[in-house]
Amino acid sequence: MPGASSRSTTVSSAGAGAIECRVACGDDLLEAHFDLRRAVFVSEQELFVDDDRDDRDDDPATLHAVGLIDGEPCGAVRLYPLEPTWREWKGDRLAVLAELRTHHLGAELVRFAVATAGRLGGARMIAHVQLPNVRFFERLGWTTKGTPAPFHGVDHQLMSIPLDRGA
Repeated sequence: MPGASSRSTTVSSAGAGAIECRVACGDDLLEAHFDLRRAVFVSEQELFVDDDRDDRDDDPATLHAVGLIDGEPCGAVRLYPLEPTWREWKGDRLAVLAELRTHHLGAELVRFAVATAGRLGGARMIAHVQLPNVRFFERLGWTTKGTPAPFHGVDHQLMSIPLDRGA
């Protein structure tokens, strides 16, 4: 994917150190991405038994992003186009280590995913959001679609955001 792995966003957050978000390239960052997802979705939330990886992770169009605080991987999100035209994207598997959720890394990962999908030609991004996180996404500009429904055994709200193709 042209330009996808070379872009990053760096911000400073009070008390958090330098935050950087980028597409995982190289085995070390990709494995860190999967380790973070396992820590949140398997160990903490018990949404999956052994691993949350699926066929989407093997698709070459899927981007695996990591969020780093002072150079250490502390969060992850994956994003991918939903249709052949790449106009609609999906973001999922947003994971931030529990002890670092007050450091704004989750918001930076969401903004990074939205900007990346827009830069790659997307017009809209969707996500299935766990109900306690709906307000967090609304503050980032996302809107709800329909009513909550079970997704991986837990109620989720479908949400969407328009993408800025020049981001």
